[in-house]
Amino acid sequence: MKVGILKEIKPQENRVCMTPAGVETMKHHGHTIFVEKNAGQGSGFDDSDYVSAGAEILNTAAEVFKISDMVMHVKEPQPSEYSMIRKDQIVFTYLHLAADKGLTEALMKTGSIGIAYETVETDDGFLPLLAPMSEVAGRLATQEGAKYLERTFGGRGILLGGVPGTPPAKVVVIGGGVVGYHAAVIACGMGADVTILDMDLTRVRYLSEIMPANCKPLMSSPALLKELIQDADLVVGAVLVAGAKAPKLITKDMLSTMKKGSVIVDVAIDQGGCFETSKPTTHGDPIFEIDGVVHYCVANMPGAVPLTSTIALTNATLPYAVEIANNGWKKACKSSLELRKGINYYGDKLTYKPVADAFGFEHTPVQNIL
Repeated sequence: MKVGILKEIKPQENRVCMTPAGVETMKHHGHTIFVEKNAGQGSGFDDSDYVSAGAEILNTAAEVFKISDMVMHVKEPQPSEYSMIRKDQIVFTYLHLAADKGLTEALMKTGSIGIAYETVETDDGFLPLLAPMSEVAGRLATQEGAKYLERTFGGRGILLGGVPGTPPAKVVVIGGGVVGYHAAVIACGMGADVTILDMDLTRVRYLSEIMPANCKPLMSSPALLKELIQDADLVVGAVLVAGAKAPKLITKDMLSTMKKGSVIVDVAIDQGGCFETSKPTTHGDPIFEIDGVVHYCVANMPGAVPLTSTIALTNATLPYAVEIANNGWKKACKSSLELRKGINYYGDKLTYKPVADAFGFEHTPVQNIL
């Protein structure tokens, strides 16, 4: 198969979807790899590294789209790329369609096949291609939250862990999944007073067993959340409904009860955000303030640490990319339930129900396609 590795063009997005080591593995399986010029530069990989691994460098995205059977990205295709996507071409990337009706409609018009990293799912509900970026985003959420609590950025001027004789910051993490767990781990390690909330009692029990003494895992409820945020210095929104829009858990009215100079980090912003006041921001302009509360809502948080993120992403996606390239998308998805769940659209048909439901579009079961 001819596989194209595209340069990211979203603002301040420095990741690339495959390392040179990943290219070498794809070549070992007999596939031809085309890499857009300077695609790896932001992650510290030169074109020469890809050439040494066996790739061919192409000057433009248009050339990559024109020749490739499958194109791979990190972020969703941008408007300037829509017209380049060909009928029956495989688009393998993070899509996050449920948060963007315009993107969904544009991709359906291309006649391509969209396989979304974020909805590939194992039998036990694990999201293997979302997990590595969730781990990065969770850890970054606390790191960035701690920074924006500094007075310089409009925060309360509180050190997350405090020092002897001073109280630590109070951190509330909403969601005890991969993002929430990693956010809480870093907050605990920095010495904060941490509360992590989840709706699954089994998960709460598990977190109670493994988290340190300065972390309190609790069963989430609207009443408890309202109470906790009033005293919180940092709130991390780490709620995920796979492939669907995130629920709005903190309303504008609730926001007004929070302390001035407190910070919220909305890691769910790719899926529409879990705070009513959230709107996507960028690494170049990451924060805004409403009711005295600093909002950090960067839609591609792992792009801030592209070398770590690119290696972690390649580790996760490469086995699936090899499977698709070796067998073709249809055979690969017939034999792999995990990949089958990744198919979000086929031509003008939406095959992933949460996306169809988000916009009231007709849903075509993926079994009908296969």
